[in-house]
Amino acid sequence: MEEEVVKLADVKRHYSVGGETVRALDGVSFSIRRGEYWAIMGPSGSGKSTLLNILGCLDRPTSGDYWLNGVNVAQMEDDELSDHRLKNLGFVFQSFHLIPQLTVLENIEMPMFYLGVSQAERTRRAKVLAERVEMDHRLQHLPSELSGGQRQRVAVARALANDPAVLLADEPTGNLDSKTSVQIMQLFQELYEQGKTVIVVTHEPDIDAYAHSHIVVKDGRILTCTS
Repeated sequence: MEEEVVKLADVKRHYSVGGETVRALDGVSFSIRRGEYWAIMGPSGSGKSTLLNILGCLDRPTSGDYWLNGVNVAQMEDDELSDHRLKNLGFVFQSFHLIPQLTVLENIEMPMFYLGVSQAERTRRAKVLAERVEMDHRLQHLPSELSGGQRQRVAVARALANDPAVLLADEPTGNLDSKTSVQIMQLFQELYEQGKTVIVVTHEPDIDAYAHSHIVVKDGRILTCTS
């Protein structure tokens, strides 16, 4: 049995709004093993976005524990949390979040720069990743010169730059047409088949269908969890 790479234990995230307590997450527990492919779904206001922020180490629980790749990150200091996030998580966003002034090659290299990887090694790895997502013919192009699907492929390559324990995708096909969406989801499927742990947060049932395990969140709690 593969080890747990993500584990949440009774995670709560409460906010104070206008003197009232909003229970965005209210006791969430689940675990994901290395090499699994999960989808997280839920309606607007369900707590799905808050859960995404917790999983992505962009927010901390009010209480409870979150182990990411064997380390409890729930109460880490900012610098330590940022470092652990950089080493263990790769992000793919709906809006790509590529740096417009940088070429395809430079965008893919960026996470490695923050880990102190040498220029020569950054370039070598970035070219390998670009080939992996079939973007090696566009290395010197800017994001503005690419289609939406091409930008997302570059974003996937960048997310893989530091060989993260988990690939976390937030509505990764939200800005793509149907044909391109299928191509991107096939790319995620290939990464899963190659052993990568994939978590996709989505509201689209056809995207959810690609995953092999599923979580539905409602009112800050897990409504269903199937694997």
